Amino acid sequence: MEQQSVIYLDHAATSWPKPPAVIDAVRDAMLYDTANPGRGSHAMAVRSSRHLFQARKQLARLFGIGNPNDIAFSLNTTTALNQAIKGFVKPGDHVISTAVEHNSVRRPLEYLKQSIGINVTYIEADESGRIDPKQVEAAIMPSTTLAIVNHSSNLLGSITPVADIGGICRKHGVKLLVDAAQSAGILPIDVNAMGIDMLAFPGHKGLLGPQGTGGLYIHPELDLTPLLHGGTGSQSEAPEQPNVRPDRYEAGTPNTPGLAGLAAGVGYILHETVESIHTKEWRLTQLMMEGLAAIPGIQLLGPAMGQSRTGIVSFNLTGADASELSFILDQHYRIAVRAGYHCTPLAHAAAGTMDKGAVRASVGCFTTESDVQAIVDAMREIRRHYSNGS
Repeated sequence: MEQQSVIYLDHAATSWPKPPAVIDAVRDAMLYDTANPGRGSHAMAVRSSRHLFQARKQLARLFGIGNPNDIAFSLNTTTALNQAIKGFVKPGDHVISTAVEHNSVRRPLEYLKQSIGINVTYIEADESGRIDPKQVEAAIMPSTTLAIVNHSSNLLGSITPVADIGGICRKHGVKLLVDAAQSAGILPIDVNAMGIDMLAFPGHKGLLGPQGTGGLYIHPELDLTPLLHGGTGSQSEAPEQPNVRPDRYEAGTPNTPGLAGLAAGVGYILHETVESIHTKEWRLTQLMMEGLAAIPGIQLLGPAMGQSRTGIVSFNLTGADASELSFILDQHYRIAVRAGYHCTPLAHAAAGTMDKGAVRASVGCFTTESDVQAIVDAMREIRRHYSNGS
């Protein structure tokens, strides 16, 4: 990749830059194939449909999904999670989730608590964000229908033992929904081997696709109430939403150029392999943690060095405001990070940082050692200014 003018360490929000093949795919779709897929039989509409099917095939291969049509595209992980939660949970149901979930899980659950009277148990995490599967099993009751866990915390980088929780859920007849916002394209995922009934994922993060893309895998034996109702290009004579997949969950015109780019992004990952990407990101994460930990006054969040985690390093500096640190890194060092609460207050409560938030630096598959060294050097210099009272 070409050297960029900014040192980008905000991959947990959106990956950047994108592989050239992704940019080419979006451009070509915009130039040649911008017709409505599934809404016509002319050549351009057929080519547009092929972009969607290619994206589904690539994703099915990546996640071990047997039928690509069990993947419904969405705008992002948030939309996919809302479809999964609101489409599955019924009045009186008990749902188990965790204390490291994003608001894209917590807020729909709290909404359903108020609107239809569901019950929710949030499993506590330790200060590093780790979840004990035994606590999930202990929380199951006769009315439990669904467990929701993220694969990796977007604040702490901790990795949830999804396969262990999946085995527990299968044993008790509980369905498992996994939020793969921070793991898709970064950690190995096999929905069958891991006991995942629904998998919500973004296109714009680890899958290297454009913003406005994402999706939801739905186990073939599950039928969700559609979140949206409208045109699908199929069974147009019927007043009800069609039952055929994926049309049932994909009302309206899709983001064809974005999904063409997503197919190219997944193709890049399949070629490079998830394992090699994770190994590189883990090494860079350890390098960043080592450098930051050597600076007096810096508190690192999440699992300790040498332990399993994704490419997220959140931290605070004694006496400094997280948002101010982010501003200084951007304006004086051209380093892009994110500061604040990262839409996950429960994780901050677990980490003991609800009173101040945190700075989050996150690496991606195109991050370099010099990028990591840049933030370490910058924080060392910033810390000197704070300690001198300037």
